[in-house]
Amino acid sequence: MQAHHPPPTTAAIALACALIAGVTGYFLGQAKSIGLFGGSPVSRPARSKDKLAEASDLSSDEDDTQGLGNFSNSSEDCKLVLVVRTDLGMTKGKIAAQCGHATLACYKSFLRRSPDSPILKRWERYGQMKVALQVKSEEELEMLQAQALSLGLCAQVIHDAGRTQIASGSATVLGIGPAPRSVVDQVTGGLKLL
Repeated sequence: MQAHHPPPTTAAIALACALIAGVTGYFLGQAKSIGLFGGSPVSRPARSKDKLAEASDLSSDEDDTQGLGNFSNSSEDCKLVLVVRTDLGMTKGKIAAQCGHATLACYKSFLRRSPDSPILKRWERYGQMKVALQVKSEEELEMLQAQALSLGLCAQVIHDAGRTQIASGSATVLGIGPAPRSVVDQVTGGLKLL
């Protein structure tokens, strides 16, 4: 006789996302603290469109032309928000992987554009807070990214490579931050937890 297990709850999905993002953030913070990333951004060779298509998941780098806001006068907690599209029907594992990609994309973007940022250092030092939230469409995700960029926040959208559950190029997760809590909340304060 086979046991029947109830479907996962949103709390279980949020926990899985938080665990994956937390582990990723922890190891990135540890690597940075021992100097693994160095003190200046690493230049990388330009990739052709064919190489970009081969990547497993891609973040949008369009915001690299935008400057990060200078929030160094703020003394409040910093956080990174992971906004997940629920309309794609991703499994817990897929959501966790996409949140990990978004965390890493935001972190790498910060390292490229502002490696000595006091905001990034504060976020690393005080636990790398991450919060998983939800939206129901790509349009909502794009609107939130535009709003975040207008406030000088790092905002990275992850586009799936389409090798497993969803169509190639689908925007899955938006990472916003790290930045002071009150500034991030101006963009995501009205969203529900995942």
